Amino acid sequence: MKLTFKNDFNIKRTLKNKIDWLFLKSMQGSVLLEKNNRIGRILFFHPKGNSLPSSLLQNLVKAFETAEDDPDIGVIILESEGNAFCAGASLTELKGVKTLEEGTAFFMGFADLLNTIRKMSKFVLASVHGKVVGGGVGLVSACDYAFATDTASLKLSELSIGLGPYVIEPAVSRKIGSTAFAQLSLDSTHWKSAQWGLQKGLYAEYVADREALDRTVNENAERWADYAPEACRELRKLHWKDTQNWESLLPENAKITAQLALSDFTQNKIKSL
Repeated sequence: MKLTFKNDFNIKRTLKNKIDWLFLKSMQGSVLLEKNNRIGRILFFHPKGNSLPSSLLQNLVKAFETAEDDPDIGVIILESEGNAFCAGASLTELKGVKTLEEGTAFFMGFADLLNTIRKMSKFVLASVHGKVVGGGVGLVSACDYAFATDTASLKLSELSIGLGPYVIEPAVSRKIGSTAFAQLSLDSTHWKSAQWGLQKGLYAEYVADREALDRTVNENAERWADYAPEACRELRKLHWKDTQNWESLLPENAKITAQLALSDFTQNKIKSL
């Protein structure tokens, strides 16, 4: 299938072999939503380790919203291309932040994405291979069930550059607990293994390699896609209870992060990377 593009991103819908596609492309990466047999698959890519600039964050929100609104999708798989799952916030974009408004708008991209996933009625499975950094850890934490290979080591590196994982903290702490979050956020220069992530609850299942990962994720998605939508909606509400305050909390944390991003310490650290 050939996809064409217009302007910053293009949405093209087509049908081939009973597969629907939604493709969002910008100058900084791409997001693909594929639909097949009641399974929606969101695949994102950025040439810099699948880092997340504003445009990619916005397109991920659009993909999740499209999947949520499609009655023919019963479950969603989130995965990325390349050798890393996600490098977190785009440092290239952060280098260009000059005002509090610009910084807040950038970190609001993470707040909007987490809140979009939080409010969905459909379960989201994460297929994780390769390293997971910063905002990527928050993204995995927001998913309902994560499968990972031994390459899925993780790190919250924010403190090492004068920031903190404030926007994603509610999602990460909800998933692994406050003690594990404290360990992960304070040890900002060292990697935690995929086994550590499994033990703390970030990952629900651990598989041997990429081939086994794809097979296991697909098998589970096929089973979950047959669950009654109403039952999934109500169960997901139960899983995500007491998170309504995220609507105000995450934007507040985005502003705090933006203020720190403008400090001389952080700007010098980012420029040196």
